[in-house]
Amino acid sequence: MTTLILADHDNATLRGATLHTIAAAQQIGGDIHVLIAGGNAGAAAQAAAQVAGVAKVLHADAAHLADQTAENVAATVVALVKAGGYSHVLASATGFGKNVMPRVAALLDVAQISEIISVESPDTFVRPIYAGSAFATVQSKDSIKVITVRATGFDAAAATGGGAVVETLEAAAETGLAKVTGREISKLDRPELTSARVVVSGGRALASAENFKLLDALAHKLNAAIGASRAAVDAGYVPNDYQVGQTGKIVAPDLYIAIGISGAIQHLAGMKDSKVIVAINKDPEAPIFQIADYGLVGDLFKLVPELTAELG
Repeated sequence: MTTLILADHDNATLRGATLHTIAAAQQIGGDIHVLIAGGNAGAAAQAAAQVAGVAKVLHADAAHLADQTAENVAATVVALVKAGGYSHVLASATGFGKNVMPRVAALLDVAQISEIISVESPDTFVRPIYAGSAFATVQSKDSIKVITVRATGFDAAAATGGGAVVETLEAAAETGLAKVTGREISKLDRPELTSARVVVSGGRALASAENFKLLDALAHKLNAAIGASRAAVDAGYVPNDYQVGQTGKIVAPDLYIAIGISGAIQHLAGMKDSKVIVAINKDPEAPIFQIADYGLVGDLFKLVPELTAELG
């Protein structure tokens, strides 16, 4: 039994979610191989080789993989799986994994198991349903299990201590189905949302994009990432990549501070696994207080500056 992991990377470094996916593969058992599909991605391949528990790194490097379009990456994954006899194919449930893995499952003619949070056995997994309010135990009889892994369900594998061999793999031919014509990259001077130890999130109660900047000073003092509810994103206060929730990013930091967020079930699904949750809201009946470890009832425009000042 051998598991193939499709790594999420930027051609230079592994993204943190890949380490959590490797941890899930360790619970399945058997050998673990990691596929680095990209362009000039040698550094990412070397980083994968250092991860504890990885037996082999397969490096498919080609110009048409540099942008990691789902169609081209899926073709390389499927060719490798058919040739390599893998029992499981895993990827993190990030935007990248969610884009590629359904294509892999379709081309292999198997059912995908999405966003697992627990491994019961090599063919049985637990995944959340109904926005995280219930859990389904799913058993697959497919010969190849295609799975996406919710990073918050597994502790990260150690990024060092491994010594896997790196093998060069020939990429599948370019499909010609899609190409990247441009990118708009957001550069932040704070931690990335899904890997931050502290997240400060704002909701619709902030009332404007200008008011949302009230969170900057607090986030700076805590070295925190900034998130937002869907309502705040839909209102145009912040970009889409700030969104935390069922249709946004799933986070589980050590500390999550929800400011002016009522706590709709769709938002709770994206952050309820945080270790400590602090809520600030003027409505004492807001659903967010039902899961918060600590709550402040009051005007956020008064409480947030006071909290920031107390942090020195």
